[in-house]
Amino acid sequence: MLELGIKSLLGYLLGSLMGSLIVGQLRGGVDIRTQGSGNAGGTNALRTQGKLFALCVMLIDVGKGALAAGWFPDLAIPGIGIDAGVDRQWLTVACASAVILGHVYPLWFGFRGGKGAATLVGALLGIQPALLIPVLLVWLVVLLLTGYVGLATMCAGVALPVYVCATEPVPPPALVTFSVLIAVFVVFTHRSNIARMFQGSEHRARKPWLPGR
Repeated sequence: MLELGIKSLLGYLLGSLMGSLIVGQLRGGVDIRTQGSGNAGGTNALRTQGKLFALCVMLIDVGKGALAAGWFPDLAIPGIGIDAGVDRQWLTVACASAVILGHVYPLWFGFRGGKGAATLVGALLGIQPALLIPVLLVWLVVLLLTGYVGLATMCAGVALPVYVCATEPVPPPALVTFSVLIAVFVVFTHRSNIARMFQGSEHRARKPWLPGR
């Protein structure tokens, strides 16, 4: 159990390294939490700082998710090693959950982080890359139909447990638990987007393919 605790803690600390705030510091102290929507994620980085800034942010945020879920479970930490009593699937989803939690509530940045979407993408890469197919497909379809990035992200999160349960003859309990909890968490982190959509003030991507254009 020590391995589970230590690696989950490492995942959380890694998640706390916010891409937007790291890149912002390199740019001269830019804190995008004071601009745009006030969120420290990739969407606000794109809207307030441009494509290159947002790309760097996404690489960091996706990369830390992939690192925590894909590498940490098999990492032999000196003095701890590999505990045969710890189920690898549960350890993997624990590390994935921890890195996402760290991204949303970063220790290093006053517990004010992003909404977890990019880090979730990285975590899915580390867990099972095929899981990204339905998630990204639903995200793209909803975005094209509505123009709402937040709504697309929430729908993509909800699509994850549906896909897992529908395609696995005997869905692994660890993966089912992770996918359900993460879907709920993604909706929770986007609660401000939900409120703005009801108020009619949510930012909407305006493109020729949107209905009514």
